Amino acid sequence: MKVNVEARTKLMDTVSGLSDEELNWKASEDKWSIRQVLEHLYLMEGGVAKTIQSQLKMQDTHETADKPIERTVDKPIERTVDRSTKVEAPDFARPGDDFATGAQLKDKLNASHHLLQQLEVTVPADQLKAGSYPHPIFGDMSLDQWIPFVGYHELRHIEQIQEVKEAMDAAK
Repeated sequence: MKVNVEARTKLMDTVSGLSDEELNWKASEDKWSIRQVLEHLYLMEGGVAKTIQSQLKMQDTHETADKPIERTVDKPIERTVDRSTKVEAPDFARPGDDFATGAQLKDKLNASHHLLQQLEVTVPADQLKAGSYPHPIFGDMSLDQWIPFVGYHELRHIEQIQEVKEAMDAAK
């Protein structure tokens, strides 16, 4: 969770001091507001945590003593920060258009972060390593790689937030 904690700290620093109006400001209809980026981040983090939970449950029901554990090869998830490849957000992580306050966003980000942290500290590492779930770009990823993936994903979107802030400043 090291990259996740670092990314979350950087994220909060990046949006610190922005008003609710600034968080909800959009450069154009086809661009996300900072609020929408933050919503996408907590939806993605919560979705990853729930996917890990469901995969662990499936792992529990399908495990047999004589079945060998197949390990997934580690993927270069640090490449997630490279924004030269555009990736469409999955349906579950697409933000809506409703106004939200900074306090509401912070609460939801804290809740999704806590859920992922709890998984990381309560589930044995070998159990996370044994499970996997497909990623649209990287293919099958072990459940333990999904946790830092969320941090790299957040770092990717911090750059997007910076771009929105720059556009906002230019529009003033």
